[in-house]
Amino acid sequence: MATMHMSVNAEDLSQLPKGGERIPDPGVLVIFGASGDLTKRKLMPALFHLYQADLLPKQFAIVGVARRPLGEAFAQEMRQGIIEFDGVSPDDPKLAAFVSQIGYFALNFDDPTHYDALKAELNRIAQEKDLGPDRLYYLATAPEFFSGIIENLGAHGMAKPDDGRSAVVIEKPFGHDLESARHLNRGVNAVFDENQVFRIDHYLGKETVQNLLVFRFANGIFEPIWSRNYIDHVQITVAETLGVEGRGPFYEKAGALRDVVQNHMMELLALVALEPPSSFEAESVRREKLKVWQAIPPIPILNAVRGQYGPGMVSGQHVVGYRDEERVNPESGTETYAALRLSIDNWRWAGVPFYLRAGKRMRKRATEINIVFKQPPLLIFNRISAACSCGQIQPNLLTIRIQPDEGIALRFGAKVPSSPQMAVCPVNMDFDYESAFGKSTANGYERLLLDVLLDDQTLFSHRDGVETSWALYTPILEAWASKTPDAFPNYFAGSWGPDCADRLLEKDGRTWRNDLGRK
Repeated sequence: MATMHMSVNAEDLSQLPKGGERIPDPGVLVIFGASGDLTKRKLMPALFHLYQADLLPKQFAIVGVARRPLGEAFAQEMRQGIIEFDGVSPDDPKLAAFVSQIGYFALNFDDPTHYDALKAELNRIAQEKDLGPDRLYYLATAPEFFSGIIENLGAHGMAKPDDGRSAVVIEKPFGHDLESARHLNRGVNAVFDENQVFRIDHYLGKETVQNLLVFRFANGIFEPIWSRNYIDHVQITVAETLGVEGRGPFYEKAGALRDVVQNHMMELLALVALEPPSSFEAESVRREKLKVWQAIPPIPILNAVRGQYGPGMVSGQHVVGYRDEERVNPESGTETYAALRLSIDNWRWAGVPFYLRAGKRMRKRATEINIVFKQPPLLIFNRISAACSCGQIQPNLLTIRIQPDEGIALRFGAKVPSSPQMAVCPVNMDFDYESAFGKSTANGYERLLLDVLLDDQTLFSHRDGVETSWALYTPILEAWASKTPDAFPNYFAGSWGPDCADRLLEKDGRTWRNDLGRK
């Protein structure tokens, strides 16, 4: 398949904003669970990126909170994490100044007596640095600590200060089914108002995900054909080559449906399918996303399949099966792969199937959205093309690559040069982010953290959206839990998943797109 590359010229790039226009107010960012990998690998590098770009206030403080007595060693550990995971030079002139703003407080999350001391320490830091009353609490802990931390923040007067602003950021998973999500929401909203709550999904920090809205609504040529009249079906794939990477106990409780489909993939689905919002503001965008999820009818259990990887070859190396992974039940029924067929019963999408799949130990790492268009009503060139090496004319295809090689490609048919018989072969117009804008070291949390600091909830989940999504998937989880599958493991590591996932599309006369990634 031929490919035509697209790029952005230097004059266009010179018009991009350089940053610094939106600066948060001074305040204290408190990270609960700060001794974990998320803080060192993602949050601190992202905050340092904001600091490098002059997007943080001149006066700020970051306080890590965890149970271990790390003291001053915590700031140096975060410094090392920024260097190691962000590629920052140890001699970066801004690094020492940033690290000097990092403090630490040892606290037992479940002990109410510790929170008065934490409150006093935060007030002391704020007074010493002249930061004011604003507080942002980031829960980077295991989910079982969410409720206790939030309850204690409320009980000790830390959730709604008399002056200034406070907010709480909650990492996924937000509940493990509908009832647990409702219970957690009730507990959160008993302490924090909904406009103080930021349920974070790091997928929405990815540039390509945000670009979905720009692609659809800032360009006049795509939206007129973005409907059942022209689109045959949509495929969304989140494929990983990695296994559980030592997180056996966590994954045993989660599985692919909870870990990826219910949150990440539903966000991607909503951005593909939503109606144009009246503005790019939190209420407008979240309202349209919720309408999409509410328009999805209950998913029949026959339209949901699961898999678990066995041993195989990934990237030329032999890997063990899931049941042989560290700290995994040798008879586990946890799915490492999930695929679904669902529909959206509204005017725009009625009759268009959406196919979702997510899996570990797949043949290739790729997160893609593939929008397959309907064929022309009369394929007048098909007989000619079928007789040549190009074969049958393929439908037009729009591919939005989320990771690892971010970009957008459009496949269409073109006449083969020097062909007297009008033979048609597919070609790609390919836009690549790195080629156009240069390689970025951003990890996706930068935008989300800045939005939290600026009190912008546009890219965060509302409680209604979380509960609507869980309502769709809880019946499937309950059905799967009621019977351990006999066929596990049912796909080899390094393959594209189990045969039952292929049959999910074959019964509709379609197939999965497995030639993922940049061509």
